[in-house]
Amino acid sequence: MILIFAINAFSVKWFAETEFWFSSIKVAVIVAFILLGAGAIFGIFSFHGNHQLIGFKNFYEHGLFPNGFGGVFTTMLTVNFAFSGTELIGITAGETKNPATTIPKAIKTTLWRLILFFIGSMIVMSSLISYKQAGVTQSPFVLIFSEMGIPFAADIMNFVVLTAIISAANSGLYASTRMLWSLANEGIIPKIFKQTNRKEIPIYALIASMIGGVFALFSAVYAAGSVYLVLVSISGLAVVFVWMAIALSELQFRKHYVASGKDVRDLVYRTPFYPWTPLAAFILCFLSCILIWVDPNQRVALYYTVPFVVICYVFYEIKIRYDKK
Repeated sequence: MILIFAINAFSVKWFAETEFWFSSIKVAVIVAFILLGAGAIFGIFSFHGNHQLIGFKNFYEHGLFPNGFGGVFTTMLTVNFAFSGTELIGITAGETKNPATTIPKAIKTTLWRLILFFIGSMIVMSSLISYKQAGVTQSPFVLIFSEMGIPFAADIMNFVVLTAIISAANSGLYASTRMLWSLANEGIIPKIFKQTNRKEIPIYALIASMIGGVFALFSAVYAAGSVYLVLVSISGLAVVFVWMAIALSELQFRKHYVASGKDVRDLVYRTPFYPWTPLAAFILCFLSCILIWVDPNQRVALYYTVPFVVICYVFYEIKIRYDKK
């Protein structure tokens, strides 16, 4: 916690550098996993102690959906949460030297990396591990590395998981700090949170975010079945709400931009396949919110998140009306 706070408090450059190296560790291991896994699939490397062509039979041996298509919907909230963080590209625009060039480049490279690392690693996992064997008690990375005879597989992955946790906390603290600064800058929360130090870091927003993170960590120990469950539910579904808001903002922005007499061709970066891309994003995210209702284990996310969002909007309306008076 001290390390993460110090990284964010020192400068934005330090945050970016450490995040780059933390991410590099994850990327290096995932690339190695995909390459070694592909070798095992095609019989180049040993798996289960044998050199044999495994191929992709696990994809079709028991049918495409052996437990029914409903599993796709019940896992969507977890899948969406796994992809959370991509929206940080937009948050960093305000502290980027040349956003007109770097942000579009970051969007494109992020898309290809997600396809390569996420989809690539899932193809390897699904090819080498039968759905009957897959579970949550052991990491699929550890299982595959162990079956390939790679020594210290569990220790290697524990190290990677720890760096991934630090990376997630690091980027989460950065995003939370900038969100508080933005809310304070808009006058929605106290102005103290928009104050910055000589390094241009919103230090009070950073301290408040860190305190919130510490309390959240304690809740995982002392109130795992109540407070922590509420926090996890809200954060998981809130990611989807944020994506819906981004898609809706994109639709509204383009409409008002054209209505003001400006030409779409003057935009530095234009969303591909507009308006179908933001429409598809909004509809699919909305469906993932609705369809988790069919899973009793995830239904609790709706119970907590929807009232939480309503409370936020009520607070916002009260604040705006008070300020007008």
